[in-house]
Amino acid sequence: MDTSPSSADNSTEPVGGTAAGRDGAPDAPGKGDGPERRGWRRWAMDTRPLRRPAYRRLWSSTIVTAVGSQLTAVAVPKQIYDITGSSAWVGYASLAGLLPLVVFALWGGAIADSMDRRRLLLITNVGIAVTSLLFFLQAVTDLDSVWVLMALLALQQAFFGLNSPARSASIARLVPADELPAANALGSTVMQTGLVAGPLLAGALIPLIGLSELYLIDALALCVTVWAVHKLPPLPPLTAADDKRRAGWRQVAEGFRYIALHKVLLLSFLADIIAMVFGMPRALFPELAAQTFAPYGEGLALGLLFAAIPIGAVLGGLFSGTFSRARHHGLMVLGAVAAWGVAVAGFGLSTNLWIAVAFLAAAGVADMVSMVFRGAILLSAATDEMRGRMQGVFTVVVAGGPRLADVLHGTAGSAFGARAAVAGGGLLVVLGTLVLAAVTPALRRYRI
Repeated sequence: MDTSPSSADNSTEPVGGTAAGRDGAPDAPGKGDGPERRGWRRWAMDTRPLRRPAYRRLWSSTIVTAVGSQLTAVAVPKQIYDITGSSAWVGYASLAGLLPLVVFALWGGAIADSMDRRRLLLITNVGIAVTSLLFFLQAVTDLDSVWVLMALLALQQAFFGLNSPARSASIARLVPADELPAANALGSTVMQTGLVAGPLLAGALIPLIGLSELYLIDALALCVTVWAVHKLPPLPPLTAADDKRRAGWRQVAEGFRYIALHKVLLLSFLADIIAMVFGMPRALFPELAAQTFAPYGEGLALGLLFAAIPIGAVLGGLFSGTFSRARHHGLMVLGAVAAWGVAVAGFGLSTNLWIAVAFLAAAGVADMVSMVFRGAILLSAATDEMRGRMQGVFTVVVAGGPRLADVLHGTAGSAFGARAAVAGGGLLVVLGTLVLAAVTPALRRYRI
């Protein structure tokens, strides 16, 4: 498969199509750039993309809201568990957001290929902020309605589905192809940092201020994102005016045909589905915090469980210089997914909170490696006119897989016990990865 971007997509130029970009800041490599970095710098995160002003704005827009969004991510399952006392309901509520996520992520990818991506980001971020405000209103008025929470979750996921493809597809317009792994590592590290700080902050704030104020803080944080995205340069389609396409379901179907012609993309999606559907145990975190790890304090345990995987991912990102220049991308994905399964199985077998957190952190490192290389494969292989649709499918896989896992683990946890469900899921991930590597050599042999 030819993995180099089309010469027509300008993916190696910053926004504006010139060496300096629209901001007028030079993009020439600086001292210490590139694969010649030596000593400790070879281990440290590659920060070259941050020298590009447009990417730096997109990246910085996640810093505040990465924390705020996780306050809501913790508050919703906690509120549902408090209302129902059932982990199964936590899983069902997550499923309520899956259909709108799938529909609007696929459609949003087509929209991102047909309109200015900056404008789409502005519209969708405002919509997410309004949804967070509605979460606050239902909590502060004590509705205690699971159905209202599920409806708001569905609305939130619809906006997220429209937002994510445009955001991810924009990266290849802001940095050259050789910096895509580094850009993915930088973006993922910021998001994972929010996944660490957000749950820990939520666990500390819930006893002090309650759930409702967490939703309000998230809404206010999203205002920062709207402002930062507003400062981005325009990101219109690169196609000529008479060659622009409509954002319909025919264009969505074209995206699936494109994936079918690029087998490695399809296999990388399948590897992530195996990891997330069988190995993401977050729906059981409230139950494990309330029962298995109750002696450590339910609030502390809940915050640590939600934060542990992102902690590992952040550590992996900070030392991403060790792998961001690797060329055997397929093997890196397969190895990372197998390591994720082993770590999740270890977590399920643990009764000590700190050992459990260590296993989850190890899973987070593996997840970071997988994210970096799956994202790099996708962005480098697709032309700009297809990137939105590719990222739409990517969003469905990345965000939809854990939601299916919520249902699977919530149901299995109620039937067999939380720890057995988690450990069994991790072992299924390892088995599935070994089978995938054995029967599909294309992914195993894929390299840049």
